[in-house]
Amino acid sequence: MEKYLITGGAGFIGSNLADKLIEEGKEVLIIDNLSSGKKENINKKTSFFNLDICDFEKILPVFRDVDYVFHLAAIPRVPVSILDPIGTSKTNILGTINVFKAASDNNVKRVVFASSSSVYGNQSRLPLREDMIPDPISPYGLQKLAGEKFAWLFFKLYGTSIVSLRYFNVYGPRINPDSEYSSVLGKFLKQKAKGEPLTVFGSGEQTRGFCYISDIVQANLKAMKSSELKGGEVINAGSEDSNSVNFLAELVGGEVKYLEKREGDIEHSKADISQAKELLGWHPEVSFEEGVKRTVEWFSQRSQ
Repeated sequence: MEKYLITGGAGFIGSNLADKLIEEGKEVLIIDNLSSGKKENINKKTSFFNLDICDFEKILPVFRDVDYVFHLAAIPRVPVSILDPIGTSKTNILGTINVFKAASDNNVKRVVFASSSSVYGNQSRLPLREDMIPDPISPYGLQKLAGEKFAWLFFKLYGTSIVSLRYFNVYGPRINPDSEYSSVLGKFLKQKAKGEPLTVFGSGEQTRGFCYISDIVQANLKAMKSSELKGGEVINAGSEDSNSVNFLAELVGGEVKYLEKREGDIEHSKADISQAKELLGWHPEVSFEEGVKRTVEWFSQRSQ
């Protein structure tokens, strides 16, 4: 039986990915320190290790006899990285190197690394293509870019196949609405449940290539097994459509309150997924309206 390891497997994306792998009959191991992931997200059929990816000696034995690794563990918020560039760099850069080295030392067949569209910064044209020169405007974006560069180096130096997927604003069931730095939909859902206005930073006309969780799970699975990939590749995983924060607020419903624009926030984001189509045979299948509807329904059931 194929053995998969997911770092950050108690988190939003990692736990959904673990569920899909278990459904497909795979053996799944999870490393998570539960700093943002939740124990209730962890599928009981997985093997869970409460470890920090910054501790190389402790995570190394978990990689023994593992076939494939999904590296999703991170401190994944732009505002947090601006407040704490040192702590977030430790996890997002050093922790990532630890995961790559542990995978390399154990001859893992492939690692899929969760990168981010934050590496692009504010580009002068859309859609965002992988061949654009990265220009991150936050420590988080720079940390993810460093991860991509290390992925390439590990392939060139050690022959470890590491593929980077640049996520674009993933949303769906298990999105974390409780964090102060939650993604915008998670924050909106929590505010609406409490009868508070939906807070929008800036004009609300900033756009994002929102991508539903089941589509991102599929992108990961396809990247792991694609014979078109060798190692070091960077591939966008997002929506070709972009929607404004104001439109998202309209779908959620309720009063909107506008606040001053946040430092480090990108104005517009939209993915060119030509490479994902060509190399992975992947494109998103869930529309934005349908995805928001499903997420609102999940949140309503969770709140009852």
